[in-house]
Amino acid sequence: MNIKYLGHSAFEITTQGKKILVDPFLVCSPDYKCENIYDIFVSHAHGDHLGSAIEISKATGAPITTVYELANYCSEKGAKTIDMGLGSWREYSWGKVILVPAFHSSSTPDGIYGGCPCGFIFSIEDKIIYYAGDTSINSEMKIIGELYEPDIAMLPIGGKYTMDIEHAVKASVWLGATIIVPMHYNTFDAIKVEIQDFERQIREIGKIPVVLKIGESL
Repeated sequence: MNIKYLGHSAFEITTQGKKILVDPFLVCSPDYKCENIYDIFVSHAHGDHLGSAIEISKATGAPITTVYELANYCSEKGAKTIDMGLGSWREYSWGKVILVPAFHSSSTPDGIYGGCPCGFIFSIEDKIIYYAGDTSINSEMKIIGELYEPDIAMLPIGGKYTMDIEHAVKASVWLGATIIVPMHYNTFDAIKVEIQDFERQIREIGKIPVVLKIGESL
C-alpha cells in the first residue's frame, strides 16, 4: 500500500493496483493525473475538501462515497455516488470503510447544507488508517482508539477551523496510532503552523511523525 500526499488534506491511497482519492482538493497538485481511480471519499462539503471530486467522478466513473446529503448533491451534479451514514462498515474490492464523527460544519460552495461532516476508518491490507477530516479534538477519538486500534492517523493541525498542534498531540495519545500524519496546515495564512513543533511534540509522546511534502509517499 502506498499513501501519497497531494496537499492540504488530499491523499491518494494505492492498493492492489487501485487508486483511492480522499478529499481531492488538488490546488497544490495541479498536474495530478486522475488515472486508475477506483473510489473517491469526501469528508464534508467545504470546497477545500470536496475539491474536484465531482469532476473526477464524471471523468473516470469512480463513485464518491460520502454522507447522504452530500452524495445527493454530487449525484445531482452528475457524479456517481455511494451514500452512507455513520457507524457501519462497507465492503469494497480493496478493503472496507466505516464513517465516523467529525466535529465541524458542512455546506457546499453554493451554500447548500452538506449533511454531517465525517472522518473515515480504512481497513486496507491488514492496516487500519484513521482519516479525521476537519474536526476538533473530541471524545469519539477515545472510542476510535479502543474499537479500531488505528496504525496510522491523519490529523488536521492548522488550528482556527480544526484542531491545532496541541490538541492533535493529545488526540494521538487517545487514538493509540503509531504513525501520525499531519494535514490541513500551511495551505492558507489562517492555518500557518511551525511544523517542527508538531514533529517534536509527537516524538515526545513516543510516536512517529510522518510529515509528507506534496507528492511524497508513505
